[in-house]
Amino acid sequence: MSRHLRAMSDLAEGAFPATDTDLGVGRVQTVTGALSPELAGMLAGALGHAAAPVPPTHAGAPLPPLWHWAAFPAFVPLAGLGPDGHPARGDFLPALPFERRMWAGGRLWFTGSLTIGETLQRRSEILSVDFKTGAAGQLAFVKVRHTVQGEQGGVITEEQDIVYLPIPDRFRAPKAIPAPDAPLFDEALDAGPVRLFRYSAATWNGHRIHYDRAYAAEVEKYPGLVVHGPMQATLLMEAAMRHSGRTPARFSFRGVHPLFDGPLRLQATAVAGNARALALCTVAGSQDQTHQGMQARFEWED
Repeated sequence: MSRHLRAMSDLAEGAFPATDTDLGVGRVQTVTGALSPELAGMLAGALGHAAAPVPPTHAGAPLPPLWHWAAFPAFVPLAGLGPDGHPARGDFLPALPFERRMWAGGRLWFTGSLTIGETLQRRSEILSVDFKTGAAGQLAFVKVRHTVQGEQGGVITEEQDIVYLPIPDRFRAPKAIPAPDAPLFDEALDAGPVRLFRYSAATWNGHRIHYDRAYAAEVEKYPGLVVHGPMQATLLMEAAMRHSGRTPARFSFRGVHPLFDGPLRLQATAVAGNARALALCTVAGSQDQTHQGMQARFEWED
């Protein structure tokens, strides 16, 4: 038995394998991509809301921050998908024995700028695989670093935190974090099924929790369609840029509570002791639920 298979067997039996190259640490993948004007138009149609102007989507227009997430679709055939609609594990990301995989958060640093239609190169490396025991049982955190570079010298350095965990027997909500008392801005939008479908289509995201209500409820035990974490982060980024009049030097985000299809709010507060930053959050927008869903921090340089 290989060390990788032995590690997976040990994990299934309750033991945690050591973090090593058998789990993919140090694995590198390099791909080429671009956000075409057509794809940019699809993304604009998924992200737009009444408070935000429609961004230009022609070739050569500035690539809005975080839109690079749609520039590298993984063209996996249907036979290469798992039952959740994600590409099956074991290609680049490690094949860990957990049914659920989620993008928990990340950190980004921006240098220069990118444009729509520009050829982009992305180098990805698995930095670590850490196993822990939480309230839901065993889980694993995979940290990946992406470096995205454009033809004209713009660079985005990004670290993604991906969590693997078992599907529970029922939905257990994490502790609710109340919305800020006096936000600097508070914008409402509808995160309904059409928006979720459009964002899934524009980002080539087949994860069924975002558009297949029966699967989300019956298999993954969610009470509704799950609002994409990356979409929440992108909406917060746009609002922060518009209200501050700044472009980001750094941006970080993490999910603290799943949000489900329906009303959603974008809010911000000041950061004590830092005049060049905003603390951001999405908030469930229904009358009986006003907890935060995602927290983020937007920072700029003078």
